[in-house]
Amino acid sequence: MRIALDPYMLRKVPLLELPRVVADLGYRDIELSPRDDFLPFFVHPRVDRAGVAAFRKALTAADVTVASVLPLYRWSGPSEDERQAAVRYWKRAIEITVDLGVTVMNSEFNGRPSMPDVCEAQFWRSMEDLLPIFEREGVRLVLEPHPDDFIEDGIAAVNMIRGINSDLVSFLYCAPHTFHQGGDLEAIIRYAGPLLTQVHIADSFDFRGSSGLRYIVNPPGSTARVHQHLDIGQGEVDWDVFFRTLTEIGFDGTATVCVFAWEERAEDSARYNLSQITQYLQKQQS
Repeated sequence: MRIALDPYMLRKVPLLELPRVVADLGYRDIELSPRDDFLPFFVHPRVDRAGVAAFRKALTAADVTVASVLPLYRWSGPSEDERQAAVRYWKRAIEITVDLGVTVMNSEFNGRPSMPDVCEAQFWRSMEDLLPIFEREGVRLVLEPHPDDFIEDGIAAVNMIRGINSDLVSFLYCAPHTFHQGGDLEAIIRYAGPLLTQVHIADSFDFRGSSGLRYIVNPPGSTARVHQHLDIGQGEVDWDVFFRTLTEIGFDGTATVCVFAWEERAEDSARYNLSQITQYLQKQQS
């Protein structure tokens, strides 16, 4: 298992200094999430060929690799103009990923849960444009059902990925989204089986309440998707079950620490969660 860090809380660290900072925190892999000077959220990439080369050199100097590149674009949104723009952004992001020497990209389904049929149709149009490029370049695409996407349920997402029918498209299970995916992390992980190639690690609470409503916001019945990415142990994710199930299915992919709640103690959080993962993995081996 590769243990990577999503450095979003370190996004103010200059790009060329980031690999050294990550290495000092004890990590040897990065999941490169959106940042304004590289792949910003929802708009065209900002980095040029020279910037990619300089970043790759900095990675080598720090003995750090990019395990995956994470772009976020509106490729399944109901607006056709936005979808076509997102496909253009994806194409450039794939080029950048290949130039970095990286073979994995992960992202979200996107779209809107209130318009699932329309957004699914847009998703398939985007896949028709992009899947041949992923396959030509040998880049794996790992998909996550994110809260507020057109598909949020974990089992349904696995079925969607099976329908894509490509050896280069697989599933990402995000632990802090457990309670938006149906609440049964063990069932989803086992159902995905070998399609599960990446996991996101952070804790969260189940805000749904006993009646299924999210009382953390008003009025009751609000469709807001409330969650936070907390340090391991600060929420209600069952980590014993999580790591035991990964071990039992033989998971050998990338596990990314993606805590976003504590920017004032970002480095301490990164170190703490790495130590917690190490302890859980050692527990499984004993």
